[in-house]
Amino acid sequence: MAFGRRFHSFCLVAFLIFSAPAAAEDAFRIGIMNDQSGPYADLSGPSSVQAARMAIEDFGGSVLGKKIELLVADHQNKVDIGMSIGREWYEEKGVDAIFDVSNSGVGLALQNLAKSHDKLVIFDSASSSDLTGKACSPNGVQWNADNWSNGVSLMRLLIKDGRDTFFFITADYAFGLSLEADARDAIAKAGGQTLGAVRAPLNTADFSSYLLTAQASKAKVIVLANTGADLSTSLKQANEFGITPAQYVATPITYLSDVHALGLPIAHDLLFMQSWYWDLDDQTRAWAKRFFDRTHRMPNDNQAALYSSVTHYLEAVAKSGTDEALTVVKAMKAAPFHDVFTDHGVVRDDGRVVYDRYLTRVKRPEESKYPWDYLTIVAKIPADQAFRPLGTTGCPLTAPK
Repeated sequence: MAFGRRFHSFCLVAFLIFSAPAAAEDAFRIGIMNDQSGPYADLSGPSSVQAARMAIEDFGGSVLGKKIELLVADHQNKVDIGMSIGREWYEEKGVDAIFDVSNSGVGLALQNLAKSHDKLVIFDSASSSDLTGKACSPNGVQWNADNWSNGVSLMRLLIKDGRDTFFFITADYAFGLSLEADARDAIAKAGGQTLGAVRAPLNTADFSSYLLTAQASKAKVIVLANTGADLSTSLKQANEFGITPAQYVATPITYLSDVHALGLPIAHDLLFMQSWYWDLDDQTRAWAKRFFDRTHRMPNDNQAALYSSVTHYLEAVAKSGTDEALTVVKAMKAAPFHDVFTDHGVVRDDGRVVYDRYLTRVKRPEESKYPWDYLTIVAKIPADQAFRPLGTTGCPLTAPK
């Protein structure tokens, strides 16, 4: 009997050891990591999860003979939390790719983690230009626009219109610092002048001291190098202080969700770049309606980018017949894509995805004819002008051999 009990216990342990990996192999796992409840929850958050689910469902729900499983986590805009989740996903959960991210500090850390684990990270809402610049990686791809693309065109336009002195209120971490650096460089090259800058912590509730310093600078343009809830808060307070129209407030990183939060009485006439807009054509409107039915809000360009990136990634996995990271990335770079996000997109060697973009203006209240009718397309910017040219980004992957 003792031998029988020992044999039974051995079989039970063996079953547990060998069945657990088998169970893990039954699913093909990808992850959405972003801000689910903090200052960036509107520009990514739970609604972006729905965009990813739409992509998985439209793809058919399985790849390489396995059901696609989506994991979701909130990094709380903290690098250590993001890294802890990333390690668990890559090492224990069998996640092959992490999408979205929304925080550039977390994104830069995850890019190194993905490379060390031979996994992928695809950025749909983390916008630091360094992600495909000096910190680029063969294991990282940046889908929606970066700070250079969002900031440089706007700075050039403002200087062309005679607004040639600038003061920055900058989010004090990787995203804001990257945006300010890109914008300052564009200002200097276009003949403008930066008069100064102040840095505000993420999720600041009171911007009054920063705004008063910017107002005292007499700069023609105050650049809000922030986004999400911080952008809404600082713009509302700038309006309360009567800073405009004496000084123009520029908002390079602005999303449809920000305009919705602000309302047209405050946001009207803001100029900024967009990769996508829900009301462009019948195809974008049809997809946006499906998204709205799930979320009760119209998608911003981050969310359309996420749908596109998940779809293209899964297509590359299916075509490659493997989940091996570098093989999949090679397939993604080899195949231009045409979808609801763009008529023609290309993944470059540095991981930067390029496509035509749009300069947009926020409508005045009297111009808006129906719900979420917020933006007017001012100009279409060709891909070769909308992004830094390949080889000029500082990415070691594209350096001359």
